[in-house]
Amino acid sequence: MQETLPELAQHLKACRLCRERFAATATRHPPRPVVWFAPGARILIASQAPGMRAHNAGRPFDDPSGKRLRQWLQIDDDTFWDRSKVAIMPMAFCFPGYDAKGSDLPPPPICRATWHERLFAALGEVRLRLYIGGYAHRYHLGSKVGVTETVRGWRAHLPDALPLPHPSWRNTAWLKRNPWFEDELLPVLRTRVREALE
Repeated sequence: MQETLPELAQHLKACRLCRERFAATATRHPPRPVVWFAPGARILIASQAPGMRAHNAGRPFDDPSGKRLRQWLQIDDDTFWDRSKVAIMPMAFCFPGYDAKGSDLPPPPICRATWHERLFAALGEVRLRLYIGGYAHRYHLGSKVGVTETVRGWRAHLPDALPLPHPSWRNTAWLKRNPWFEDELLPVLRTRVREALE
């Protein structure tokens, strides 16, 4: 019998598969899965992994990246964090930690392998899927090219999905080099978000 989404949420919150892995990082933090989905969600955001701020807050995109993402989507905080409207399922549900140089570690593959198939089966259909960043592009879209090429091909995924770059401040230079993103893709994204939430 297939698990329900609320059952899976409870199991996921208790996951400690990466306890030793995280204890060995520069941050030496405990696992804290950031679980953000509910039955009936209309938009799915498939992203990379929670950052340190999201880890501390216990909710995804509770940081400057999230502020930029909400601006891209043109939705307010209440709508964004309403699990019955927006489901957020990253490649890893816990903050992976930093390496010795202070850089983000990649999402551990064991998280996706353990949870994704079950979660996506229980989530069912959504009206719009947003794939954020290279890890999500490679897994969900099978992309074999870089983020720029994947996002530049956004029209091929309409009307049900859109690839996006990561909204991190680190990508500010990317946004300046690629003005077509704001000029061409963002208006379509905002229209599809409004339609999905109706």
